Amino acid sequence: MIEVGSSVFWRGTLALVIGSFMIFANVYVTQPLLPMIANEFSISPLQASGSFTITTLTLGISLLFYGPISDALGRKGIMVMTMVGITLTTFCLSLVQSYESLLALRALQGFFLAGLPAIAVAYLGDEYTPEALMVAVGLYISGNTLGGIGGRLIGGFVGEWLGRSATFGVMSVISLICLLAFFFLLPKSQHFEAKPLRVGHILMNMKSHLQNRRLLTSYLIGGFSFFIFINQYSYVTFVLEAEPYNLTAKYVGLLFLTYLSGTLGSAISGKLAKRWNQPNIMVLGTCIFMFGSLVTLGGSLLAIITGLLINSFGFFLCHSTASGFVSRNAKHAKASASSLYLVFYYLGASLGGFYLDPFWQADGWRGVIMGSWLVLGVVVLAGISLIKGNRRASEVNLAG
Repeated sequence: MIEVGSSVFWRGTLALVIGSFMIFANVYVTQPLLPMIANEFSISPLQASGSFTITTLTLGISLLFYGPISDALGRKGIMVMTMVGITLTTFCLSLVQSYESLLALRALQGFFLAGLPAIAVAYLGDEYTPEALMVAVGLYISGNTLGGIGGRLIGGFVGEWLGRSATFGVMSVISLICLLAFFFLLPKSQHFEAKPLRVGHILMNMKSHLQNRRLLTSYLIGGFSFFIFINQYSYVTFVLEAEPYNLTAKYVGLLFLTYLSGTLGSAISGKLAKRWNQPNIMVLGTCIFMFGSLVTLGGSLLAIITGLLINSFGFFLCHSTASGFVSRNAKHAKASASSLYLVFYYLGASLGGFYLDPFWQADGWRGVIMGSWLVLGVVVLAGISLIKGNRRASEVNLAG
């Protein structure tokens, strides 16, 4: 088994961080380009955001596919093959001249993008000692954040400088470099044990998780939170490229640095969980998110940036806690339970734009915030239901 601090540990962990960066850079590269895509193809903001949401939709659904397949066929080979698929589809995206072709390729890309996120932690669990696993997972997740920010910065800066097609060309070169580094750095599996692919057993586990009210509630909290959070960012790009801000794609890309406050929210969630029940933290994070959304209505660019910083902190505080809550409360098949959480999470990202668009059409950014508050209010109520469930469970334990 791979120990913390060994040369093999750093090789393998660096490979997964690079792979994670590649995945999430490709997922989010289109977000600062949405106004540019809308103008290029003469389509609405909702249609333009489809170039992002179609990818998260197919990514979310495909997560259910790769875990069981990798249990039967292995880890590294599948991750490498999906990364090859990502590189090729990204290159093809640089050549498309119609919105329909762009949408189809982004959907296919989402299928490939799910491979590494679905398998990476399972690979670490096979090959790393428990202590090394905890350290490596933290570093791997940092790659998610860096990829999300990096992809948006690449989209913003390269998009403004060279245009939409060239942005995908640059991303394909970056993806190829990441693919080669991943292939040569990641050690081959030494402790993988193939398991038969039992579809019936997998479906039974998923059904069991969905019938668990506490797990289902946490899935809905994560899904509806991301439903609002990620799509607020999509619509704010259209706010900032118009009067009175007139920001170019480069500066819109810089806006996504507000995600960095979410890193702090994720880190604090673990410390708070030692003192508070997790549902309380979910409610706190959502209330902070609601407050930040109101701050963005201040009108000035500073108010919008400040509000998004608060939103990011609150959202990631809630999301990190909800994800940990699933792992703690799943009684069996924990990997399956966590995969379902991610499915709800990415489905939320895919569907939120359709919900917010009527609010945007009716009253612009104020409408988006109104629609956001309605959903986030439901999330708070869901969190309160978990708090009450915890209290009832405590009372039963005391009575027993």
